[in-house]
Amino acid sequence: MELKELYGAGAEKEAFARRTEKLAAQFKKLTGREPDGFYSASGRAEICGNHTDHNHGKVLVAAISCDVLAAVGKTDDGIVRVHSEGFPPFSLKADELSVNKAEYGKSVALARGVLKAVKDRGYAPGGFTAVTESTIFRGAGVSSSAAFELLITEIVNDLYLGGKLGKVEKAIISQYAENVYFGKPCGLLDQSGISLGGINEIDFCDPAAPAIETLSAPEGYTLVITNTGGSHAALTEHYAAIKSEMHGVAACFGKQFLRDVPPEKFYEAIPSLRKKVSERAILRACHFYEENERVDAAAAALKAGDVHTFLAAVEASGKSSLNCLQNCFVPGSCEQPVTLAIHLSNRIVKDGAVRVHGGGFAGTVLAYLADGEVEGYTAAMAGLFGAENVFTAGVRKYGATRLPVQELLQ
Repeated sequence: MELKELYGAGAEKEAFARRTEKLAAQFKKLTGREPDGFYSASGRAEICGNHTDHNHGKVLVAAISCDVLAAVGKTDDGIVRVHSEGFPPFSLKADELSVNKAEYGKSVALARGVLKAVKDRGYAPGGFTAVTESTIFRGAGVSSSAAFELLITEIVNDLYLGGKLGKVEKAIISQYAENVYFGKPCGLLDQSGISLGGINEIDFCDPAAPAIETLSAPEGYTLVITNTGGSHAALTEHYAAIKSEMHGVAACFGKQFLRDVPPEKFYEAIPSLRKKVSERAILRACHFYEENERVDAAAAALKAGDVHTFLAAVEASGKSSLNCLQNCFVPGSCEQPVTLAIHLSNRIVKDGAVRVHGGGFAGTVLAYLADGEVEGYTAAMAGLFGAENVFTAGVRKYGATRLPVQELLQ
């Protein structure tokens, strides 16, 4: 493992050393001892495959070069204690694992859910103390909650399970925590992208055993993520509506998931579907089927080294999210920063692709740009939304993991 494989080609040993030294000092101040080790889980970028995972579709997702980093020490008192920079500390008993709706939306719920999922698999997780800090862009839709879930899952996996959990199972455990304990009905894309590391095409036809193909990112291109503003906190009902409307279309065919309805059968039935579901639901189903094709096209282009076709698929994904999925603005609101950012980006970008990023409705736009365009594009986006809301990122090779700090600093 090398530092650049975690934090990109420009990673500096001095900066990483300062982060680990700071966390170790904070850990010692709290506990009176040195940490047993350091753990890291990254953010993620959804390249293609917007809102398909919850209907067993296909995605192209990458772990990216920002992370939540933790100094951790095992304890024998059965209590999990987490101190995260910028957030209130919390603690919970590792054997008190009932769902608490008062914890919805809080980090403690994620930790409790992870412990419950691990225990349900026949393991006996115990206590630990973790001190964390994050370089994951807040509010930028790169899945800080999934990163936290995977961090806790890997800490438990390493300290108490001897590393027995595989990458897919860690993702499933983390999704369970978010769905059941955190109260957010997310699919498996976020957790899988972070757990796997690298850039991967994932087919969720069988979510318990997704088909995964690791790909190589195009050289000479950089991800630029712009947070256009707006909180995701009040958007859960809009995310849930996409999933429920797709399920509603599938139910017209006696199925739960669109993946189980052949696309030709769906398109033939559209005239009759209009009497059963809304046109928006039909459009969202169109997006699902066509997005799966775009994911395949983007992955095939990456394997063939055809960057032009890859970018065209990513760009087409963004247009479908805008026109069919309709998740680039909050319904009924005249505040539409995501749509504005996409429109203006398309006027600027010559060699690249632009699309809504992640759940949508508010927040983030992703651009995959030729390196020569990055400086001008980031300056333009900074002028609109503030320099503090524009981030560049590389693809990170490793998923959630314990870090060999001394090796990385050599």
